Amino acid sequence: MQNNYELVDFNEKADIYVINTCTVTNIADRKSRQMLRKVKEINKDAVLVACGCYAQVAKEELEKIEEINLICGVNEKNKIVQYVEEYIAQNSKNINNQKVNKKITKITDVMQQKEFLDFGQATYTEKTRAVIKIQDGCDRFCTYCIIPYARGRVRSRKIESIVSEVEKIAKQGIKEIVITGIHIASYGKDFSNGISLIDLLEKLNEVEGIERIRLGSLEPTIINEEFLNRLTKLEKICDHFHLSLQSGCDETLKRMNRKYTTKEFEKVTELLRKFYPNVSLTTDVIVGFPGETESEFEETYKFLEKINFYKMHIFKYSQRKGTKAAVMPNQIDGNKKEERSRKLIELSNRNEMNYNNQEIGKELNVLWEEKEGNYIKGHTSNYKVVKMPYKPIENTITKVKIDKTENLELIGTGN
Repeated sequence: MQNNYELVDFNEKADIYVINTCTVTNIADRKSRQMLRKVKEINKDAVLVACGCYAQVAKEELEKIEEINLICGVNEKNKIVQYVEEYIAQNSKNINNQKVNKKITKITDVMQQKEFLDFGQATYTEKTRAVIKIQDGCDRFCTYCIIPYARGRVRSRKIESIVSEVEKIAKQGIKEIVITGIHIASYGKDFSNGISLIDLLEKLNEVEGIERIRLGSLEPTIINEEFLNRLTKLEKICDHFHLSLQSGCDETLKRMNRKYTTKEFEKVTELLRKFYPNVSLTTDVIVGFPGETESEFEETYKFLEKINFYKMHIFKYSQRKGTKAAVMPNQIDGNKKEERSRKLIELSNRNEMNYNNQEIGKELNVLWEEKEGNYIKGHTSNYKVVKMPYKPIENTITKVKIDKTENLELIGTGN
């Protein structure tokens, strides 16, 4: 209970619903609209707030949706309570209980935002892990991505604020933190004091109680020998790196406006494997990007085979209104996207199975997270999923001997 408001589960009847919308793809837009309409089925008299990225870039579309009462942009999230009360006051003088929906729209130009909007609070994913947002915005302007227009330019959170939050998390017994943001490799770019991501990580490594620091998606261009020489001195850093690739073809990367070549990317993976012998490398790949020919896709496939990622997240390109890629010629047929996606998913599953089979007979350190059926489930530092017969040891790190693999997971027995 805060300010006389109480949080309830989404499926419960509430007086106010706040929907934090996403706009990464047109599908995300549609799901956001569906969610917004759904809540009025639960309580038609509720105050409905649409906020977040979709609200930021498509206020005209949302203003046409009758059910919505209040629209807030990205920079207005911290004032939602104030705006809700303003809306209620504005509509409280209706006659004969006939409610008039006088919408309120509060959206400012996110490109003008210079400071990180600091809520000072982590997003907890499990009892053993907390997600820490260290920056917002992106200056890369990839041709397929709407995010810079929805979130604005790079804005980094002050290092003191991050350290303070992590110290509080550690006191609650959380063992692992995940460093996230829109483009964490850009952390500190907007500071005048020369602070960068590696400086932040060195500070976080000193926080007592935290045992693992996991990095979110990284732009590969940040990784060089100097960076890794400092990073490998931090014993809490997890040996799992998610490198944003998107395509294994240089021509496709150019059309995407990515800032590296496949040769440069390959060099990064070689460095990581040199500095971290047991490293797990994962990535994102977009198939069916406009103009992607069969030969370009084959280049990507061969490159992915060569790099031999532990796991790959495969996305079929989705046109996003407002991006350069959406109006590029030679848009790819949906059936071709599906076929290419299937081939890469099969490659990813095969890679993951091969890597997992190499762990059979080994003893691995696992942070145990949750009960799942008759098992307890957790992750290794290099983000492999491990299960063993249930024991009440959540939020502890213990060794487990791996006996077999099952459904792309490692199965072991405790010592």
